[in-house]
Amino acid sequence: MKKSDTLQRVLITGTAGFIGFHLAKLLLAEGFVVQGYDGMTDYYDVALKQRRHQMLLQNPNFAATEGMLEDQTLFDRVADDFAPDVIVHLAAQAGVRYSLDNPRAYLESNVIGTFNVMDAARRLEVKHLLMASTSSVYGANTEMPFIETEKADTQLTIYAATKKANESMAHAYANLYGLPTTMFRFFTVYGPWGRPDLALYKFVDAILDGRPIDIYNHGDMYRDFTYVDDLVRAIRLLMDAVPERSVDHNVREGDSLSPVAPYRVVNIGNSDKVRLLDFVDAIEDCLGQKADRNYLSMQTGDMPATWANAELLKTLTGYRPQTSFREGITRFIDWYREYSGK
Repeated sequence: MKKSDTLQRVLITGTAGFIGFHLAKLLLAEGFVVQGYDGMTDYYDVALKQRRHQMLLQNPNFAATEGMLEDQTLFDRVADDFAPDVIVHLAAQAGVRYSLDNPRAYLESNVIGTFNVMDAARRLEVKHLLMASTSSVYGANTEMPFIETEKADTQLTIYAATKKANESMAHAYANLYGLPTTMFRFFTVYGPWGRPDLALYKFVDAILDGRPIDIYNHGDMYRDFTYVDDLVRAIRLLMDAVPERSVDHNVREGDSLSPVAPYRVVNIGNSDKVRLLDFVDAIEDCLGQKADRNYLSMQTGDMPATWANAELLKTLTGYRPQTSFREGITRFIDWYREYSGK
């Protein structure tokens, strides 16, 4: 199939997932043709994933294939048949805490699966490969807000380590094959159609059911909560910010562009460090109901704080996430009440 001259055909991995669903919905609304690919794994409720895909499939410009990224033959066939202009790789084995018990799942999905996506992008010579990383790669770094140009060599979990490995692999492919690649580091994404294992979903569900909520490190934790609509808008704009190889190896200050490859890392965060207890207070206010709080010690592998410097995103796209956590919580709870009937 002949490619268009513009970036109109987008292959997204993880379209039944939280972020992939929202990105596909946005791109379809803008007239893109989207091919989805998702493993429908049972890490959390598959019915929720199926509902997301059912909504997307109502648009004639969307098609989806169910399959694992580790199945290189299947993924290559889907990619070859669709002939994308852009690939956005969002599928992964998610969950920081789950990686403590099931590390091998992260190697298979996040390393082998990601390599298969990269190799298809190389072979098809896509105009732009964009792939999800995470704020967890900053690991034990303490200087905040986190900025893309600082070293990130002290990951605290296998999940974070696999994501840092993805960044290194992607840089190598960008250098070797001239494959324009953007990695984005997400910061605590939340919103409607969110994952049941994420804090906001768990807290709201438990409070409405009268169950206690677990608050780690006695609530002395900070997160840069990023509303999902802001996140996917940033990804959409970054699709057009295609990195180019530096001619003279000079890179402007503040830019994470590689001096030797068409490769860049970009933070996508709200640039607003929010204390976990303030987040819980806002949930209680919105629900009109107090939580039964179970204060616990810090969990192994957790980061006490994450906070993004998003100046590079603003420089590249003119955009920065701006939804306040209170507004985002309200939107999530409105969706959750409708979805759950509670």
